[in-house]
Amino acid sequence: MDDRSRSVLVLTNVSDVTADAVLRVLAGRRVPVVRLDPGTDLHGGASLTAAYRADGQRGTLRTSSRELDLTAVRSVWVRRPSPYQGPPDLDGQDRRFAAAQAFWGAGGILASLPGAHYVNHPWDNRAAEYKPAQLATAQHCGFRVPPTLITDDEREAREFAAGNAGGTVYKPVWHTPHEVDGQPRTVWVREVRGPELTEAVTACPHLFQAKVPKAFDTRVTAVGDRLFGARIDSPDLDWRYRQDRMRCSPIDVPVPVAEAVARYLAAFRLTFGAFDFAVTDGGTWQFLECNPNGQWAWQPPDITDRIAHAIADRLEGNHDT
Repeated sequence: MDDRSRSVLVLTNVSDVTADAVLRVLAGRRVPVVRLDPGTDLHGGASLTAAYRADGQRGTLRTSSRELDLTAVRSVWVRRPSPYQGPPDLDGQDRRFAAAQAFWGAGGILASLPGAHYVNHPWDNRAAEYKPAQLATAQHCGFRVPPTLITDDEREAREFAAGNAGGTVYKPVWHTPHEVDGQPRTVWVREVRGPELTEAVTACPHLFQAKVPKAFDTRVTAVGDRLFGARIDSPDLDWRYRQDRMRCSPIDVPVPVAEAVARYLAAFRLTFGAFDFAVTDGGTWQFLECNPNGQWAWQPPDITDRIAHAIADRLEGNHDT
């Protein structure tokens, strides 16, 4: 099959403007693209079939406008698809059952397309999302990591906080949807003090970290071996809290940090990663986290455009692995 006729499959929700930036680049290159939100589209007229026979694997994705041979998919970009929730006309146990079958069935098919290049593979994304695994891997790969404690023990939390003369911050180990009085709320990174560490800590694991005396933050967006650094100056401990008050500008990534990024991506088998660092007055880059599927279109247009083209290159097939 002529590789130019093979399609890029983009798995994301209909409101994903970050994906739109890359799709515009692919459209300009005349690369065939099929966009699918499996969590919703498979209940709205789309269908997915896979067959496993002695002569090999076959499959078909049908949407309202396309019929895609799954063996003709050159790459899959796993962006931000909606969760599998089951058909809206079902409820209770029936809907939960259908959602689970869709997750393991449709999700399994889309994660096992023969010959397709994944950015990133969904199973690698999931493995790389665990904060404890991130911290352990970051240390192994040569990053500087602030002293960190993950615990559900009140005494351990208090002792850890007491030992950090520069302060202690709390951050969730996972961004679980949270509501207050029926309104969605985000749990931001915030500083905590000893009296706040009560027996409520025992309810679940909490992540505490020594506060970094930072001069500024950085975001490094990695697409394969191409790194895009952005310096972030913000009045807030967590720059995401009020992005309208932050300033963002390009910054070079130090060679030791770039080398550690390469080792980290290899350890988790990632093509893409959004790395966050706190940089001290002395110029030390302290690793905070890596989101294997992080947002990047909020950065200045010149950085965003270069990232979009780098991802398009990977999806089109301009990569070594």
